[in-house]
Amino acid sequence: MLPLLLALAAASCRAPQNARVPAQGPDRSPALRADAQWLHATALRMIRSGHCRMANGARAFPPQTGPGYGAFWLRDYAYQLEGCTEAFSDRELTDACRVFVGALREDGAAVDCVKFDGRPVYKPGFGTMGDNPVADGSQFTVNVAWHTWRKTGDRRLLMEMIDKLVMTMRAAPRNPATGLIHIKPGGWDRCPYGFTDTIRKQGDELFCSLLYVQASRRLADLLDAAGRPDDAAQWRAEAARLVPAIHGAFWDEKTGLFRAATGLCGQPDIWGSAFAVDLGVATPAEAKTIARYFKDHYDQIVERGQIRHLPGGMYWDAGCERDTYQNGGYWATATGWFACTLDLADPALAERTIADMVEDFRRRGMSEWVRGPRMAVMNYLASVTMPLAGVKRMMARRGMAPVLEDEPPANPKPSATTPAL
Repeated sequence: MLPLLLALAAASCRAPQNARVPAQGPDRSPALRADAQWLHATALRMIRSGHCRMANGARAFPPQTGPGYGAFWLRDYAYQLEGCTEAFSDRELTDACRVFVGALREDGAAVDCVKFDGRPVYKPGFGTMGDNPVADGSQFTVNVAWHTWRKTGDRRLLMEMIDKLVMTMRAAPRNPATGLIHIKPGGWDRCPYGFTDTIRKQGDELFCSLLYVQASRRLADLLDAAGRPDDAAQWRAEAARLVPAIHGAFWDEKTGLFRAATGLCGQPDIWGSAFAVDLGVATPAEAKTIARYFKDHYDQIVERGQIRHLPGGMYWDAGCERDTYQNGGYWATATGWFACTLDLADPALAERTIADMVEDFRRRGMSEWVRGPRMAVMNYLASVTMPLAGVKRMMARRGMAPVLEDEPPANPKPSATTPAL
């Protein structure tokens, strides 16, 4: 089993920095290491204090530590795994994975969230937003399954879910002409990427298409592990085919960023551009151009180390109220991608971004988004786990030894602030 897990880990490392051997000598960036250690310890503490019991006995890990969220959100859980899988026991991982894979509809549609009583919800706003299921559900379901398999190596679970994962990827809403994730114009077809679910993007959509590339690669890893190399090769080829399609549809030479959509809300996308670099979808020349844009426009898109969705002074064509939430708020969820990209142009400024964010967390606490004195949704987990994932990649790129991984409690208890059901 160990050789197979090591092979999967190697296959999943798309960016060159992930292949470097950690340095054996002293770290060259002690401040970055200290911030990484603080983020890691905080992520472990928040995850372990934020879970609660679902009706079926599985432990749910909501987006926020505390009673603010009444369901188990798919993408937020995937982002917890992205940064800190070591916080979870194997049993918790397999149970949670079965919650989301088991909630797939017969047509392959994936959830936005699952209520604690087990009822699936396929559209944001507890089913009130859009006419069809959210456009990122299939991708995040695969991502949860991939992280679960990598840590547990549970072959029974793998064989149980592999065909369902293929089914949900085939059910994703795609443009038959381009292969990209597509939201139909007119009306309210569906919500895009969940961290912009109030934004009425239309046409081919960048972020969900990038997620589809990532999920296709990860599905290929799972198919290889399941003994289906021909199917795995088809999904890797599909991921490779989408890369030039993304360039052709979204790259804006004038601004040096990727655009968010081909229709409504087609503004330059700060988050999506950083994620494209992180995935290796951006070419080396594009990655440098994006990194320079981040450096040159830093004060317009960063506040206390947290990141705006759009360039400074710009707002979505159709979305929530300006200067709030997803339409002018600053989020730590994107700080990891942003800092890793900025690191290509200005390593010192990239480190400062992380340091400013951690300082703000220490002083004011971790919230979903900020703007000036305003802070919303305290103790928000993706604000810690996603920057942690990015810092880990920055450290690997620099040849720094990894952050030590503490073991989760052997018999974790439900949080006092989030009672078990």
